[in-house]
Amino acid sequence: MKILLIYPYCLEDRIYDYDIKAVPIGLYYIGALLKENLHSVRILNWHNINKTPGKIKDILIRERPDVIGISILHANRWGGIEIAQIAKKLDPNVKITFGGVGATFLWRHLLSNFPEIDFIVIGEGEYTFLSLVRCIEKKNYNDIEKIKGIAFRKGNKVIRTEDAPFIEDIDSLPNPAKYFRYQHVTSSRGCPWNCSFCGSPRFWRRRVRFHSPDYFVEQLELLYKKGIKFFYFSDDTFTIRKERVIEICKKILERNLHITWFAISRVNYVDEEALYWMRRAGCIQISYGVESGSEKIRDLLNKNIKTQDIKRAFSLTIRYGILARAYFIYGCPGENWETIQETIDLIHIIKPMSIIFYILDLFPGTALYSEFKKKFRVSDQIWLQRIEDIMYFETDPHLSREMILAFGKRLRETYYGNLHHYVDSIELIHKRELYPLHSDFCSRLGMTFSHGDYAEIDAIKKKEETAEKLFKKALGYCPDHRAYLGLGIIKQKNRKYEESIRILSEGIRYFPDSESLNVCLGISYMNLGRFDRALSYLLKFPDSKEALPYIAGCYRALGDLERESASLERLRSLQGY
Repeated sequence: MKILLIYPYCLEDRIYDYDIKAVPIGLYYIGALLKENLHSVRILNWHNINKTPGKIKDILIRERPDVIGISILHANRWGGIEIAQIAKKLDPNVKITFGGVGATFLWRHLLSNFPEIDFIVIGEGEYTFLSLVRCIEKKNYNDIEKIKGIAFRKGNKVIRTEDAPFIEDIDSLPNPAKYFRYQHVTSSRGCPWNCSFCGSPRFWRRRVRFHSPDYFVEQLELLYKKGIKFFYFSDDTFTIRKERVIEICKKILERNLHITWFAISRVNYVDEEALYWMRRAGCIQISYGVESGSEKIRDLLNKNIKTQDIKRAFSLTIRYGILARAYFIYGCPGENWETIQETIDLIHIIKPMSIIFYILDLFPGTALYSEFKKKFRVSDQIWLQRIEDIMYFETDPHLSREMILAFGKRLRETYYGNLHHYVDSIELIHKRELYPLHSDFCSRLGMTFSHGDYAEIDAIKKKEETAEKLFKKALGYCPDHRAYLGLGIIKQKNRKYEESIRILSEGIRYFPDSESLNVCLGISYMNLGRFDRALSYLLKFPDSKEALPYIAGCYRALGDLERESASLERLRSLQGY
C-alpha cells in the first residue's frame, strides 16, 4: 500500500520555529516498520506548507496515497484537519488516521466533530498502525475492533478499543536510520516525572524504556554515514542512567563519530563524570527545565527540583565547556512581581548562556488542563475554536495580559542586559585533554555574539567586546579556526587591517587550507592597497564563489581588465547564469 506520514503545520506563525519544525521521531519508527513490511512510505514535513497551500493539493494528487497518517502534537491539530479535508475531497476513499499525543487525548472530540478523520491511533503507534494498515489493505474492516489502541466510528457511535501494551523491547523495532535521514534522535521513551504542565505523565504513564547503547549508537552511525554531523538527543532526560550515558559516549568515541549534539536533562541527574564523557563525545548544549526561581511555583508545577540542584547543574555544565540552556515558564499560579524577581535572582546566580521563556499554557493530557476543565466545567468542545492552546493567565483573576507582557519584558531585558557579565564569569575546568574542546566552546559562543543569534538582539550589551574576549580565551587553550576567523573579522571591521593580517596569518599557519581564513586575509590586504599580496591568498581558491569577486576586484585595481573579465565570467558560470 502507498502510505503518507505527514507532520502538519501549526495554526500560528512563530518568530523562531526551532521547537515546531522537526518531524516527531515516532513517525520515523512507524515508517521504518511499514517499510520492513513491504509498504511504500513517504514522510512529509509539512510544518510550513501553509505558506504555499497550493502544494498540499498538488502533492496529494501526485502521490495518490491509500492511507494517510497525520501526527498531531496539539498546536498543529487544525493543520492536520485541513490537510485531511483536502485529501478527502480529492479522494473520498483514502483512509486518514490521526496519531500522536494530541490525538491520543482528544480522540473522542476529533472523531465526533471531523468526519474526515477515519481512525485515531492512541498511545504508542507502531504496531497499532501496522495492524490497521493490514486490515485496510485486505478491506477487512470487521477486524479493526480487535486492534488494541485504536478509536473509530461505528455507525453513529465512537468506539475505542482497549489500550495497546507498551513495546517492552524497543530495540526490536526496525532502526529508522536504515531508511530515513533526520537529526532528532532518542535513546529512550518516556519520563518518570509528574510535572503538571506536561502531557508526558499520562501518555507514557511515567515509565521509561531504553534502547541499548549499541542500537542507539548504530542509529547515529548510520545517519553519520548519510552526512549528518549534528544531532538533537530528544530524550526527556538523557542522563537518567549515568552508566548507560557513559557507555553511549564511549561507543561514539570508539566508532570515531565526529558529531556534535544537544541533550535534555534534569538538574538533579547530572554529575561531573557524565558531563566529562558527554563533552568528549560531542555534547555542546544541555537544556534544563528550571521553570521558575520560586520554589513555591515549582512545587505547584510539581517540578520536584531544589534550588541547590539547579545551581550545581549549571555550574558543572559550564565548567565542562557545555552550554547550559535554561527553560523558564512565567504566568504560573501564584505568579507576581516577587516571584518574577526570584526568577531573576536565580538567573543571576546560575548565569545560563542560553534561555527560553515560555508563558504557561494549558492543553489536553496535562494535570493543569484537567483542573481547568473541572473548575470551569468546560468540555473538550472548547477546541472547536481555532486556537492552539489556552493561556493559564486567562483563567486566573489575579493575572492579566498586561501583567504577563510586563513580566516577559522584565525577564528578557534583565537577562539580555546582563548576558555579557555572565560570559565574563565563565571558568572552565583544568583538564588538558579538554583544552581543544574548551577552545571550541569559547569560539562557538563568541560567534554567537559576533555573527549568530545574539548579534541580532539589541538588548545585549558589548556584543563585539564579548565576542573578542571569547575568541582570545579560545586561543588561550589551543589554536582554533573559528577563533582566528572571528578575531580577524572584528579587526577588519574596525579598520585595524595590520592586526587583522597578523591574526589571520597566524591562523593560516595552523589551518593553511582554510578558504575562509585565506579570503579574509586577502580582503585585509586589499584594504591596504596591497593587491598583489591579496591575490596570493585569494588565488588559492580560483573556483570559489566567495573569492572570485575579490579576485576580480584585485585585477581591476591592478589594471588587468582581461583577467578581471575572466574572473567575473567564471563567477557567473558557477552561479548558473
